[in-house]
Amino acid sequence: MIDIPCIIFAGGKSSRMGEDKALLPFGSFSTLTEFQLNKLQKIFKDVYISCKNKNKFDFQAKFIEDIKTENIYAPSIGFLSAFHSLKCEKFFAISVDTPFISRDIIHTLIGQDTIDTEVTVATLYNNPQPMCGVYHISLQEKFLGMLETDNHKLGCLLKNSITNYVNFENENSFLNLNNPDEYALALTLI
Repeated sequence: MIDIPCIIFAGGKSSRMGEDKALLPFGSFSTLTEFQLNKLQKIFKDVYISCKNKNKFDFQAKFIEDIKTENIYAPSIGFLSAFHSLKCEKFFAISVDTPFISRDIIHTLIGQDTIDTEVTVATLYNNPQPMCGVYHISLQEKFLGMLETDNHKLGCLLKNSITNYVNFENENSFLNLNNPDEYALALTLI
């Protein structure tokens, strides 16, 4: 079991999906979030769910609710809340809507992470996948700056940090369920 915490980010707005994707049924689970939680609890010692409000879930888990902000649906809020709640040196971040990230990908990313980096993220054909990687607490001030300037683009954070990019080439592993068509495709791949 991996010792660093894992955080499933499930607090997004899901505007392209048209409904909360964290609550969509997936596989034999009543929600995509439960699917991810079940899978990741077999890999990590501690798994948390980052969300706006834990009351939307009807199952038991370790939740980290976002710090209260007005209508900001951005992962940066979740990152700040996680660093504040866990007070850990680093954690593995994964989006709830990427259910096919494998154990091997996770182990590769953690294995490639070093003390000298601030973040180690996956890339798919050299395109960064910022919601799949290891984030260090040294980024906390940069996340605060993102909140203060209302710039929540993780790509900008990666470019302005000591980032270790680890390239992968399996598209299905990084399938991101942003809209109904991608969700339908994912249901055929389970």
